[in-house]
Amino acid sequence: MTLPIRLLASLLLISALGAQAATAPQQAAVATAHPAATVAGLETLALGGNAFDAAVAISAALAVVEPYGSGLGGGGFFLLRQSGEQPTYRFLDARERAPLAAHPDLYRRDGQVQRELSLNGALAAAIPGLPAALVVLAERYGKLPLRDSLAPAIRLARDGVGIDRVYRERAEWRLQALQADAESARIFLEQGRIPAEFGLLRQADLVRTLERLARDGHAGFYGGETAQKLIAAVRAAGGIWSARDLAKYQVVERLPLRYPLADGRELISAPPPSAGGVALAQSLAMLQQLPWRKAGEIQRSHYVVEVLRRAYRDRGQLGDPDFVHNPLPQLLAPEYLQRLAKGIELQNATPSVSLPAAPSWREGDHTTHFNVLDRDGNAVAATLSINLPFGAAFTVPGTGILLNNEMDDFAADPQGSNTYGLSGSQANVVAAGKRPLSSMSPTFIESADELAAFGTPGGSRIPSMVLLAILDYLDERPVSEWPARPRYHHQYQPDVIEHEPNAFSASQISTLEMRGYQLKKLERRYGNQQVLLWHKTDGKVEAASDPRGIGQAQLWE
Repeated sequence: MTLPIRLLASLLLISALGAQAATAPQQAAVATAHPAATVAGLETLALGGNAFDAAVAISAALAVVEPYGSGLGGGGFFLLRQSGEQPTYRFLDARERAPLAAHPDLYRRDGQVQRELSLNGALAAAIPGLPAALVVLAERYGKLPLRDSLAPAIRLARDGVGIDRVYRERAEWRLQALQADAESARIFLEQGRIPAEFGLLRQADLVRTLERLARDGHAGFYGGETAQKLIAAVRAAGGIWSARDLAKYQVVERLPLRYPLADGRELISAPPPSAGGVALAQSLAMLQQLPWRKAGEIQRSHYVVEVLRRAYRDRGQLGDPDFVHNPLPQLLAPEYLQRLAKGIELQNATPSVSLPAAPSWREGDHTTHFNVLDRDGNAVAATLSINLPFGAAFTVPGTGILLNNEMDDFAADPQGSNTYGLSGSQANVVAAGKRPLSSMSPTFIESADELAAFGTPGGSRIPSMVLLAILDYLDERPVSEWPARPRYHHQYQPDVIEHEPNAFSASQISTLEMRGYQLKKLERRYGNQQVLLWHKTDGKVEAASDPRGIGQAQLWE
């Protein structure tokens, strides 16, 4: 009997990974988007915790210090690596769920979708998943009691954290929405204005919420006093949450998306309801059919844009696997991806309208990401979100919990688009208890010799950012360059290359335009990638944080 090519490749990879014993990491490593969260992770490792305990500490700390990017009122994806003779991988889907009273016409009024309803206020909020994930990480994978791992976050909320330039920038973006909610304005603004830099953000109500979670675990958030306050506030503000919504929320353990690459490497990434892992697998598989390594800078950009165009085109077929069929075998079939790669012209752009039609999609934006590796080789890559900066800008009085606006990640109007120009799709329509499609792409690439971890915030641009970092890794560039490189992005529709101000020179832009591309220079740089690399041959560990942010990557003996 002849084994299928992908199965044979996977078996060979497993054999290669077990062929030689890896040297344990010489140091643990933590890379997060905020120095205080990095310290929380290192402190937890020093206390005797493993990478999973550190992930709890980091996630909770980020909820305190980055209220614009994640929080107890949000959710996320956790990609886990458990060390052993044969490492095992887990994917924790802590994505928010639509309330059970949700329906496809939830945001339609007089026949028209009212976008504001899915962006600001209580009706925009899905049921949070992050608190449940912290409990699962601690109870199933960690070594420390949950209260120990939450201690750094409780301290940060009680004693205060400094207001930095990123906080002030994000608050400026959402100022009107924050001003419109009395509780959000009280906590996150200063007399209705952006707080002064270096001032202190103290969150006494959040301290008590975290303490209930630390004491009572899952029931400390999804039941009891916290749940009562959440439901009362949401319903009083026009939302549709119920006690049953909170009681029924559970983290879902899914199999990570795994795809064999060249040179004995394997991509291990996020499965649906993330579309990011699929886009990465498709993009890398197509690039393997093209001479991207030998190409000059512009030719390489041409190849990257064209594979992204095709990968993003397929995205509309994906959704919550508990509700819709995701045709992953078809989308990842070697013959299909070879056919897509052969359709890429050497010099000319492929107009998106010329590609066969595919369902379209929609998605949300602001997130945070971290990576952690302990000295036993356990690792976590996690991407967390509340969608827009400061989420729905609705804070539940007496809890300090800022709610997400992840309901905008659904296709409120399957024929329209969301805030970021991303179209809707039938696979991602609003439904009771459903999880919205996401771009969040926590990712490992592993071989017998190395483990690399990647991830970033950035909404629809997440897969393209991670792809560019992975190509730098495959090119054996220094780790510090992976998150620092200038970025560009294409997402099928709109048919335009978005790029950072320093991504292309004037002559390069002219060359791309001659090839048929339309380019759009963004006003500011984007993303906040965190990466790490473990060299298994000698145990050396490296990590880096994106220079665009204020994050910190640090090693610990």
